[in-house]
Amino acid sequence: MIPLLQKRWPPAAEVVIDGAPVTISVKVSDRAKSYRLSLPNNGKPLLTVPKFGRWGEAKAFLDRHTEWLAERIELSAKPVAFVRGAIVPLRGINHRIVPTGRVRGVVEVGEHEGELALLVPGDAEHRARRLTDWLKDEASAELERRCTVHAGNLGVSFKSISMRSQSTRWGSCSSTGKLNFNWRLILAPPHVLDYVAAHEIAHLIEMNHSQDFWDVVERTLPTMERGREWLRVHGRQLMVYGIEG
Repeated sequence: MIPLLQKRWPPAAEVVIDGAPVTISVKVSDRAKSYRLSLPNNGKPLLTVPKFGRWGEAKAFLDRHTEWLAERIELSAKPVAFVRGAIVPLRGINHRIVPTGRVRGVVEVGEHEGELALLVPGDAEHRARRLTDWLKDEASAELERRCTVHAGNLGVSFKSISMRSQSTRWGSCSSTGKLNFNWRLILAPPHVLDYVAAHEIAHLIEMNHSQDFWDVVERTLPTMERGREWLRVHGRQLMVYGIEG
């Protein structure tokens, strides 16, 4: 089922689930002390292995956990590509992707046949990129506004904001004040984006997740638990948007 390799770890392994092959990426970790199988939010299975582990042990580990992986895949959300007719949430409200038929122009929010719609110009092969770029711009502008508010509340300043497409993270903060956010936050209800903005700004004061840190988040956003809980329950569903099926 998995080819044996003696000298180096392969980039991927394969198991069979419901009669179909499933590719599992292999990540070698200097810090890992055991084997770990996970299903990140991008829906692509990942096997993390210790640098000095053995491929035979990894194979046995996968064999023991194939049923677990099958159950997780069955329960996970399916990828939603940005194609004609796809339903995509914007600020928590579903919109249908509708091509405008125009070669040039910008993405607009409107209506089409009685539905809220994202009206996307351009040829089919460029449509997904145009929509993604527009969503990134929307996310960046909204996060800039909310981070400015929370930074003012806490008496700190940030250096820059960048959009990323991480499969497992919603945001990050460097010690130099550079903030990174997952652009898919614009798909969530506004209070969710606001929570992540407050979360990362709070890291400018507490670079950890201690109780002191959570006290700082709550100081600028008393309703933080609302956004935190939403992400815990629904976060995985957001990560599948913009991923080719």
